[in-house]
Amino acid sequence: MPARVVVSGVGPVAAALATAKALAEQAAPLVVSAGIGGAFPASGLRPGDLAISSLIVQADLGAWDGENWLTLGGLGLSVHPTAVHHAEFEVWTEAADSACKLRAGFGPALTLSAVTGDHAGAARLEARYPGVQTEGMEGAGVAHAAMLAGVPVVEVRGISNLVGPRDRASWQIGTALDAAQRGVIGLLHHLN
Repeated sequence: MPARVVVSGVGPVAAALATAKALAEQAAPLVVSAGIGGAFPASGLRPGDLAISSLIVQADLGAWDGENWLTLGGLGLSVHPTAVHHAEFEVWTEAADSACKLRAGFGPALTLSAVTGDHAGAARLEARYPGVQTEGMEGAGVAHAAMLAGVPVVEVRGISNLVGPRDRASWQIGTALDAAQRGVIGLLHHLN
């Protein structure tokens, strides 16, 4: 099955708009949000590794109440206009099998509009989302558009760096892109 590639730009809004436009133009059996991202230290993933989402979470959509984080559910709000939906998006039912076949990390993928820049922030997110694997900036936007279109979705991330202090000199963008490409090709083989 041929894949259609859509480049969205950075961030969940750009990704949602590009995905919605693409799905309005042409139906798809699966939407894959693919790119590079940071791995949380506790995930065990390192630059050049591959991660596949078990859940896609818009992790910065909520409210702070002093030191306490309130999710949309805790606020009684929803990202869906007519149903309760708390900015956590279920993924394609075959994602776990694909992750196993591709020897990829498998766990929640967080979407944030601003990447985490310190160890304390990374630790807070790991505590809030047990088993979290990755941090990126587009996945939840893609997932939201796919959900509204009724199309399954999965997020694939090649790991470029660890989540925490920004050390651009240690980022491995080339190997992360290679891993993301390997993941997308593996998913296409799985679909076929």
